[in-house]
This record gives sequence, structure tokens and C-alpha cells, in this order.
Amino acid sequence: MVGEATNLSSEDLNLCFEKMMMAGAGADRAGGVKMDGVVITEWKDIPMELLLRILSLVDEPTVIVASGVCSGWRDAICLGLTHLSLSWCKNNMNNLVLSLAPKLTKLQTLVLRQDKPQLEDNAVEAIANSCHDLQDLDLSKSFKLSDRSLYALAHGCPNLTRLNISGCTSFSDHALAYLCGFCRKLKILNLCGCVKAATDYALQAIGHNCNQLQSLNLGWCEDVGDVGVMNLAYGCPDLRSLDLCGCVCITDDSVIALANGCPHLRSLGLYYCRNITDRAIYSLAQSGVKNKPGIWESMKGRYDEEGLQSLNISQCTALTPPAVQALCDTFPALHTCSGRHSLVMSGCLNLTSVHCVCAGQSHRTASFIPHPAH
Repeated sequence: MVGEATNLSSEDLNLCFEKMMMAGAGADRAGGVKMDGVVITEWKDIPMELLLRILSLVDEPTVIVASGVCSGWRDAICLGLTHLSLSWCKNNMNNLVLSLAPKLTKLQTLVLRQDKPQLEDNAVEAIANSCHDLQDLDLSKSFKLSDRSLYALAHGCPNLTRLNISGCTSFSDHALAYLCGFCRKLKILNLCGCVKAATDYALQAIGHNCNQLQSLNLGWCEDVGDVGVMNLAYGCPDLRSLDLCGCVCITDDSVIALANGCPHLRSLGLYYCRNITDRAIYSLAQSGVKNKPGIWESMKGRYDEEGLQSLNISQCTALTPPAVQALCDTFPALHTCSGRHSLVMSGCLNLTSVHCVCAGQSHRTASFIPHPAH
């Protein structure tokens, strides 16, 4: 399978090595190449640091093929490889993970994103059993995985800071809550489409255990309600980005809790949250003023660093222009102007009069342009 993906075999690598030996300007009588006093005559003679540097310049399939050249290369790669993506693997990814995981014990980042479901629980269990330093794991679209995988990760990978399980529809909220009880260093969590896992019960566990969380995607998790979001808001004060698009059950109470509990919130998605009213929008605006006591000092250049920078209120048809305009006035980084659109209002025809700070500046600039005398 790897050979099919790379069209590169051990024989090809050996041929390349032989050419390198022939071309070596420092070749000795034995046909080797001298590097820092070491004569390189075979693959195994290449120092680990040089080998890892060479492998950093090639793609992941080539790295995997290279690990089979000799025991020295295999050991060097196992000890030195910290980042790996197998998303290029279109077939037999599960078997590949089963064979590699026990060897790659120093992995910190592993991307297993799939176009079609391949991974099974035994592969994730192999990862959890061997890759205890893992910090960043992408399992998106792993439709075949069950709660077994989350339980294994909870015990084997407590250092996870980034986890993407978007589209994993079989995970339950109890398994996710269990994971969060062990993986308390999580900063970025993608649960988009995890309709069974992302519930108020799971969000309570996240809020209780993961107080370092900065980014959470709950898109299209329809069982998320106010209780869960409120627990999240008060348990994760460092939250910067939250996607609640399609969470149709939430109301103003969720947004008010976020406004009060998450002063660093920069991005908020409320697409199709039709229970959101002006009350929620005004609470966001008021929080912006409260969190910026020096708003009238050194205003220039500060807006891009503070407060909301991205907001999606598309299809939130209950909102009115005065409330949204107040939000724009509070957070000038929210743009409605062409080419920027950090404030998205698609489907809200009653908000066409809302304009960002750029529109006001353009109007003032135009008003100062002298008209030619008639």
C-alpha cells in the first residue's frame, strides 16, 4: 500500500545513496564520504541529526518507506519523529496505524483525517498504548470509531491539547465527559457534528475539567442547550472562539453567560440560532465597554487586538438594527464592508442598515472632498 502511494522502494533509495557516494567530493579510497570525520559508506552510517534533517524535506509516505531501509534508520525515525500525517492514505490506514504506532513513541502531532472511514477502535487503542506524548490528534470523519477510542485516549494520552473528532457521530456524551476528566490540558476541541457526544452533560464536564480551553466547535450539535453553554462560559474563562452554529435550542441566556464569563472571546458563531434576540446582542456590547476601561485612551490600533473580531448572526431574524449597530460601534473590528465581512448577517434582511466603522469613515472622508466651483 505504501509503495503504491509513493512509487518509491528501498531499492530506489539505495540507488540514490549510491549516486550520492559517487558524487561525494570527499570520497575516500573505500568509496565513502567523509562528514565531520565520519566515513559514510552505507545508509546506516548517516548520523541521526542529518537523517532527520533529510527526512524533514520529504513527504510522509517517503518517511515511512525510509523507516524500512535498515534498523538504524528505523530507530532514528522512531526516536526523532514528532509530527506525522497519514491523511494521504486512501486505503488500509487502520493497518498502517497498527504497524506504526508501537514504534513512533515520541509523536506529538498525528493527523488521521479521512475522506472515507477507515480507522477502527483497535488503531486508536494502539495509539493510546504507545504515544503518551501526543498533544495534537485529528480523527475527523472517523465514522467507525466507538466510545472505546475515547476511553483509550483518556488513559493513554493525558497531554492532549488539541483534539478534532468532528463528524464522529457514534461517540456518546458519557465517553466524552470521561475523556475530559483525564485530558484536562485541552485548549482546542472540535466537536462539529458530534450529535450524540455534544450535549449539556458533556459541556458540564468540559466546563468543570478543561479550564484552559480556548476554542470549541459545537456546530450542528442540536442537543446543546443553555445549561451546557452556561457551564462552559463560567468554567472556561479563557475561551477565545466558540461556534454554536445550528445549536437551535440556545437562547439569550447562553450569550449573556458568554458575555459575562469569557472576556477574551474573539469569535462567536450563532448561525441559525433563531431564539437569539436583542437582549443577547446588547449584553455583548455592554461587556465590550466593561472589559475596556481605557477605551477612550490610545484608541488607534487597539481594536484589532481586543473584543469581538468575528460574529455570525445569519438567520437570526429576531434581531433589530439598533442592537446590532450598538455592537458594531463597540467592536470596530466587526466589519460589514466589502472584502472583510467579519460580521456575517446573511438572511437578516432587516439589518441592511447596519454598517461598520469603515462606512462611517468613508462617509466623513467623502463629505470633506471639496466640490469644484461651477
